[in-house]
Amino acid sequence: MPVKIRLQRHGSKKRPFYFIVIADARAPRDGKFIQKLGTYNPLTVPATIQLDRQKALDWLSKGAQPTDTVRRILSFKGVLYLKHLLRGVTLGLFDDATAMEKFQKWFSEHEAQMKKRQEEAMRARRGRRNIPTGNRRPERNSSEG
Repeated sequence: MPVKIRLQRHGSKKRPFYFIVIADARAPRDGKFIQKLGTYNPLTVPATIQLDRQKALDWLSKGAQPTDTVRRILSFKGVLYLKHLLRGVTLGLFDDATAMEKFQKWFSEHEAQMKKRQEEAMRARRGRRNIPTGNRRPERNSSEG
C-alpha cells in the first residue's frame, strides 16, 4: 500500500485550512486518512504550521512519501534535516548526542529567524493601520442643499 504524507483541505471557499495527514495514495484528497500529523494555515503571515515532528519522522522512516508542498513544510520544520542526521548516526559517522546537538543548534537559529520575520510582519501591519485616511466623504452643509 503506497502511503503519502499530504494536505487535506478544510475551511470554507477562498479560506483554505489544511490538515497534514498520512493517507493511502489511492484515497481521495479529502477522503479517508490513516493519521493526522498537524495543521497548516497559509492565510496567516507568516503561515501557521503545527506538526508532530516525531510522528512525521516515524512515517518517513517507514517509507511514506511526502507531496511537494508537504516536503517543503517538513523541511521548514526540520524533520528532513533530523532524518538526515539520524541517517548519519546509523552509518556511524557520528553519535546520537552529536546529531541532537546539531539539530538543537539549527532549531534555535531557525526559531530566532522566524521570530524576526514575525516581528517584521507585525510592524508592517501596524504601520498600515496608523496611516490617516481622512474623511471618505466630504460633509455637506445643510445650508447648501
